[in-house]
Order: sequence, then structure tokens, then C-alpha cells
Amino acid sequence: MDIGIRTNDMPMNINVLAGSLMTFGLLASQVCAYAQTSNSEESSYLIFHDTQQLTDNRPVDSTSVLDRHKNGSPGFNAKQLILPGALVAVGTFGVYNGAFRKLDQNIKNRMDDLRGNHFFRADDYIQYLPALTYLTFGSIGIKPKHSFKERVVVEATAYISMTALTNIGKYSFKEKRPDSNARNSFPSGHTATVFTSAELMREEYGLGIGIGAYTVAVSVAFLRLYNGRHWLNDIIAGAGVGILSARIGYWMLPLYQRWFKWNNPCSDIIVLSPAYNPTEHSFSINLACTF
Repeated sequence: MDIGIRTNDMPMNINVLAGSLMTFGLLASQVCAYAQTSNSEESSYLIFHDTQQLTDNRPVDSTSVLDRHKNGSPGFNAKQLILPGALVAVGTFGVYNGAFRKLDQNIKNRMDDLRGNHFFRADDYIQYLPALTYLTFGSIGIKPKHSFKERVVVEATAYISMTALTNIGKYSFKEKRPDSNARNSFPSGHTATVFTSAELMREEYGLGIGIGAYTVAVSVAFLRLYNGRHWLNDIIAGAGVGILSARIGYWMLPLYQRWFKWNNPCSDIIVLSPAYNPTEHSFSINLACTF
């Protein structure tokens, strides 16, 4: 029985390419992360101190919270609507434009020929990777702009916004998927999810780490096309929805700081406690954090 791998098999090459892109994204994030932490204190592998980047030590009131936030991550700026708005507009245009629909169909046909029966479903899982690193990078010595508590709130707001916008599009346009009769193709939820967290990473940790996160995001977007789950215009609009949702999360943060009087930029502590159950032969990790 021949179980060898054919090196000239095109679908296998595409799988390797997609995997390589994702690996590159992770490596880029790690390299940039270690570069940023070369002068920071080493943290314990079990107990991590999550510190936010402060501009000064002055007492903070509701007004200075807004000023400090503007210095760390900008508040609402109409110019920030241009990129996500353009992406959503182009994607929406593609739903109705005949020439764009023809382009969508040509891309689908090429992906079908390229893929054959060799699907690569990693996009179902790695879409959440930047979201996880957004919360945890601050706990391994990489200085974020905001505390863990603030990052949790920003990410929750961003994902609530993304879910709402995505479902509005799916139930309003009812675009048919390329691979089924389901009418929930526009916009791509996977793409919106990963682009939300990629933009959060860029805003919180800087351009270097953001490039790594966006590499993962582009890989997920490509795999949605490769696996025949979405049209090109779904991907474009999903990217716009994701970027917009991330920015909504940061736009809302100064209001949360003022409403809940988050005036103390203190360090947060995260404790990870591994555990082993000998009866069920299973491992678990307990997470505890202070706000």
C-alpha cells in the first residue's frame, strides 16, 4: 500500500502554503514581542504581572482619563471610518454588480480546480488565535497600552459590535454560499472575527506585532476562499466589519472609564495553575485574575 505524499500534488502545496503563512504570522508576532520586551522585567511562568503603559503618575480624573486615552489609543476620529467603510462598501457593491459577481465566480472555479477534494479547515480554529494573544501578551512581559481589565472590556465591546454587524448583513442580504444553499454568506463571519482581533493587536501592541496578527488574518481570509465557503466580496466586507468593530471597542473605552470611574492605572495579576486528574488522566489549567 502506497502511503507516500506526492510532492507535485497542487492541493497539498496549497495546504503547505497556508500553513506556512500562519506559521510566519505567529513567528513574526513572537519576534516582535521579544524585541519589545528586551528591556522589560522577566515574569514567572506561573504568576504574571500585567502592566499597562503609563504616561505619568498624576492623579487621574474623568477629564484626564480622556486625555490619557487619546495619547494611548485615539478616541473617535472620522478618518478612522475611511478604511473599514471603503471595504464594506466594496463588498456590498459586489453583491449586486454583475462584473463583480463574474469575478467571484471565476475565483470560485479556480479554487475548486486548485483544491479538488483536499480541504484545509484550520481557519475554523486559528480565527480565534489573535483574540487569545490580545489578552495574554500583556501577561508575558509585553507592555500593552491598557490594563487587562480594560482590554477585556475593549475586546468584549468589539466582538459584540462585530457579531451584531455581521448578523445584520447575513439576515439582510441573504446571499447564497458558494458551496451550499444556505443564504448567510455575506459578510464572512470568520474573516470579521479574525480581523477584529488583528486590529486590536495592532492598536494595543504596535505595528510590529500587528503585522504578525494581520498575516494570520489574511491566511484565514484566503482559506475561506480556498475551502469554498465564501465569495471574494464576503471576505472584503468581513475585513471591513472586523476593523470597524475593533475601533468601536476603543472608541467606547473612554466612556467606560468615565462611567465606572476607572481612575487607578494599577497593575493586574494573573495566576495560571496547572492541574492533573489521575482518575480521568486529564490535564487542566485554572485561571485567576484580579482587576
